[in-house]
This record gives sequence, C-alpha cells and structure tokens, in this order.
Amino acid sequence: MGRVTARRRVIRIRDGAVGARPDTLVAEEPLEIRLNGKPLAITMRTPGDDFDLAAGFLVSEGVLGGAEELANIVYCAGATDDGSNTYNVVDVRLAPGVPVPAVSLERNVYTTSSCGLCGKASLDAVRTTARWPLSDGPSPLRLETGLLAALPGRLREAQRVFDRTGGLHGAALFSAEGELLDVREDVGRHNAVDKLVGRALREGMLPLAGAVLLVSGRASFELAQKAVMAGIPVLAAVSAPSSLAVDLAVETGMTLIGFLRGSSMNVYAGEERVVLP
Repeated sequence: MGRVTARRRVIRIRDGAVGARPDTLVAEEPLEIRLNGKPLAITMRTPGDDFDLAAGFLVSEGVLGGAEELANIVYCAGATDDGSNTYNVVDVRLAPGVPVPAVSLERNVYTTSSCGLCGKASLDAVRTTARWPLSDGPSPLRLETGLLAALPGRLREAQRVFDRTGGLHGAALFSAEGELLDVREDVGRHNAVDKLVGRALREGMLPLAGAVLLVSGRASFELAQKAVMAGIPVLAAVSAPSSLAVDLAVETGMTLIGFLRGSSMNVYAGEERVVLP
C-alpha cells in the first residue's frame, strides 16, 4: 500500500518569516471490517497492514485465537457505487466451525459483555473470554530496569514514518532479552497494536508468552485488553495508564509499566517480573 503519507500545502512561520511549502502528513482513512460478508466495525487508520489490523482486532474481541480459525482475508471489490476497489474495505472469512459473534463489535466498546460500558463488566468480559493465562514462557520472566529503559529509544529508532510526519503512534514487541521482534505505526495506537497481534496470529505465534509490548502513548484499558487477549504478559507505555487498565493488569497478572522515560518508570502491577534496583 502506497498511501501511508500524503502531501499538503502549509504556511510555515519561523522567526517572523512566512513561506509556503508542501508538508508530509500521515494518511488517515476509514477501514471497514466485514466478517463473513457482513459489516462489523469501522476504524480510522493509516493504510497498510490492513489484513493484520483486521485479524488483530478480532483477536482482541475474542473472535479469533489461532491461524487455523482464519480462512482468508480479502479486499472487497465493488465497495463504491461505480464498482471500484478503494482498498478501504476488508472481509474476514472464518474457518468452518468457528462461531460468528451474535452482536456487532464497535471500537472502544466491549459489547460481548452484558454491559460494555461499566468497568466491572469490562473486566469480567476480558477475564472470561481470554483464551490463555498470562505466561512468562518456558522460564520465569525477569526484566532488568536498564533493559526496560532502553526500549523506548529502540522503538523510536524503528519509527520510520514518524520521522517524516511526526504524527504517528508506535507499538513494538520485544523479547525478554530486549530484541525488537516487530514494530508497527498508525494514526491510532490501538490500530498499531492490532497490526502487531494480527501478524502474530497469521504466523501462528499466539499466545505471545514471554513478550513485552511497548506503546508510544498512554496505556488505556483497551490496550491492556489487547495485550491480555494476545497472551502478552508485560505492557509498557511512555505515558500514563488509566485506572481501569491497572485494575485489569492486577486481575489478570499482567505487568503494567507507565511513564517509561529515560531511567525512570512506574510499575503499577506485576512488579515480580521487574528486577528492582
């Protein structure tokens, strides 16, 4: 996909001098996700890795848990009145026998629970639909604070489109040794995480036991939910977590780290995985 960035005219003012020039901006377009041919959800995203985004979204909502449950994903031709393909509509086909959810899923609302709007129902929904208990892999996960402190810099170095636009969120998966496993960028931080998880699903890598998920912004409940649903035991963010994200981390046994900047960090849950100085 070649629509990651776009050029727009801008009036630039620097030290009193005024001039016109083209500016490189991050692209933002809607993506409609269909499930077995029926509209399911729409999200605003940066084009690219759309199949991974759709698959990751369905992992976070408890629809998919393994590559064998996914038949295929295709762009929908004829998405417009003139029959052209906009590459903004994807159709996810489930493998035979995989149950189709009876309710529509909408971004930011966990509608598979009885409520979807209150904190307790949201926590209960994730706990009851998560397929795997959070695991450290074959050996106990113990992370040095120095290793954690180095991760934001490695994520920043891998954000190639951010360098050109300054307008993208980043999400990355790291091994317990600090090795960068995968990175994705998107105008929405939730989309960046979905793209990571969706690729892992399609390559048969779920659950992501022993992995560390780092996000460039804050740690919301939604991002904590996505980490739990993918079996990721550690979520770190360069900004603050929400109270519900902390509650979910405590309930599920996930390690949640916020304000990861330089040598400083706050450990909100799961401190047993962090080697404290």
